[in-house]
Amino acid sequence: MKDNVKLGTLGDIFIGLTYRPDDVSNEGTVVLRSSNIQNGRLDFADTVRVKCKVRENLIVKPNDILMCSRNGSAKLVGKCTLLPKLDEEMTFGAFMTIIRTQHNPYLLHFFNSNAFRNQLGSAATTTINQITRKMLDDIVVPIYAKAQEDYIVSVFNQIDALIYLRQQQLEQLDELVKSRFTEMFGDPMTNPMGWDKVNISTVVGGKVSNGFFAKRDDYCDDGNVEVLGVANIVNRMYSNIENLPQTNGTDTDIEKYVVKYGDMLFCRSSLVAAGIGKASIVPRGTPNNVLFECHVIRLPLDLNKCVPEFMQVLSTTDYFRNQVIAQSKTATMTTIGQDGILKTDIILPPLELQKQFLEFVEQTEKSKLAVQQSIAELEELKKSLMQQYFG
Repeated sequence: MKDNVKLGTLGDIFIGLTYRPDDVSNEGTVVLRSSNIQNGRLDFADTVRVKCKVRENLIVKPNDILMCSRNGSAKLVGKCTLLPKLDEEMTFGAFMTIIRTQHNPYLLHFFNSNAFRNQLGSAATTTINQITRKMLDDIVVPIYAKAQEDYIVSVFNQIDALIYLRQQQLEQLDELVKSRFTEMFGDPMTNPMGWDKVNISTVVGGKVSNGFFAKRDDYCDDGNVEVLGVANIVNRMYSNIENLPQTNGTDTDIEKYVVKYGDMLFCRSSLVAAGIGKASIVPRGTPNNVLFECHVIRLPLDLNKCVPEFMQVLSTTDYFRNQVIAQSKTATMTTIGQDGILKTDIILPPLELQKQFLEFVEQTEKSKLAVQQSIAELEELKKSLMQQYFG
């Protein structure tokens, strides 16, 4: 048996605040934002703090659900996570919402269901991708007896745990690639194999440039271009080209900012120094309507001189990272310009040896494809069960 009740009757809903730029500091209270929710888990790779006093009712608690309630992409609105016990006091920013009820672990899975997304779609405004307090209050939730809710949570937690294990396998395969790089080329810092050391401009095959700019409200679900941002390039070999936000670009925009295999994309601004200058490469088969955005720098590589996969792994080494961080500047945010990237040096082994490394990468990618297929099957099972429990 289940009852259909409105979310607003189940507990408390808190809306986050906008903090002034003067409040941002290297010390103080952590402000949780949309970027801190990655794949349903908390991620602190990109954090910001405020030094002002935070209202008591806006301090998060264990078991709270943190939800993104406004974003340039409708696909990211509603993404959420269940907060664990945290090591320090934290709050949450504008465009974020906290839901606090006795049904929270169960509600977390409901919020990830199509039943929730469909209700949002019927209530959402057409000009801004956001979830208002009233929309949340009116969301209808199927509520079961506690024992049944606990069982449903257990089922989904087991599926999520399996998905997480598969994701860990993907990370281990990435580490295997880095180990193979060191085996073949040595540590670039000490360069034990005596490779030529050259400026990175040696392998650049076109104009280095910053990316495309669109206002937040210009993004829509039926645009003619998709946009690669910082979150799509940091901490990965190949830029993520799935489920990108969309907007409309002119023919000139497309000609100037479209990406292709051979392009290396660097993060040019980050709230933390650790994120600056991290890079990925554009994968083969990328559609011809994918642009890179203004917080990203593009280096088009000369494929007659280097292999993109070799360059990406090289960019993760201490040798390269130390040079990038030394060229960065920090005020409110840490930034690096095109000239900063172009001042870095690289090792440059023979192209044929780089191609041998590429063969290993391609074999590893096949293994990753099998793991990704397993994840897709688990996601399909999860979707079917959500339909059964949530309608």
